[in-house]
Amino acid sequence: MFRGSMVAIITPFDKEGRFDDETYRQLIEFQLENGTEAIVPCGTTGESATLNYEEHDEVIRACIEQVDKRVPVLAGTGSNCTQEAIDISLHAKELGADGVLLVAPYYNKPSQEGLYLHYRKIAETVPLPQVLYNVPGRTGVNMSAETTLRLAELPNVVAIKEASGNMTQICQIIQGAGDKIDVISGDDFLTFPMMACGAKGVISVTANIMPKEVKTMVTAVREGRWEEARKIHLELLAIHNAMFLEANPIPVKTAASLMGKCGSHLRLPLAPLTAANLDQLKAVMKRYRLI
Repeated sequence: MFRGSMVAIITPFDKEGRFDDETYRQLIEFQLENGTEAIVPCGTTGESATLNYEEHDEVIRACIEQVDKRVPVLAGTGSNCTQEAIDISLHAKELGADGVLLVAPYYNKPSQEGLYLHYRKIAETVPLPQVLYNVPGRTGVNMSAETTLRLAELPNVVAIKEASGNMTQICQIIQGAGDKIDVISGDDFLTFPMMACGAKGVISVTANIMPKEVKTMVTAVREGRWEEARKIHLELLAIHNAMFLEANPIPVKTAASLMGKCGSHLRLPLAPLTAANLDQLKAVMKRYRLI
């Protein structure tokens, strides 16, 4: 269900810091027109950490309405409080989400058993397909391959978005899970090597600004056109890296703004891109003829 080129979509705000519904719907149309195969609202790239409960529901609702079943909607509903993650996930189900993306509990630093029990409780309570999300650089805890493989036994755990950057761990999951769960890249610059090892796609940051190119590379891998895929992968490395000049989503939202897709407004504690990094971002974007 959640395979191919998927976008971790940004959440646009107006000058007063309010959710910009109209612009958000335009961003979704831009994705669908360029072949994106699933939309992921309220992830890290969507600034979920600064959305209150009402806004969280509002963003997911707008996404589901605009997508109108043309592609799956995978709603970000994770939390470092298990019950809160359950509550948000159940709301997403009521709104019509096709599945939920559940970031590993951050700040708490649970043990591997704590991670397992957290996800098992959500899986037992929320009757939706669930995608685990391992991003230790954000959460402060790495979910081991062993824990992921335990969770793969749960019937509604269908995939993991792996953003650990540890290719050995990623390959252990792919090797051990078989067809029980899919592995999805959470790092644009690792999508090609991960798919070469058996991953099924990417939840992409770069796709916010270059959806067609990300889709073309993923499709080339899927169809076994390896040389073409390798070439695109290498061509996109500079823009992938530019998306992480500072904390995500500062660069990608700035890039989308420079392209006239949305405003560059961020919510504190995120601050605007520094002048030096803005110059660097513009230079990279000019190379790709994005501006």
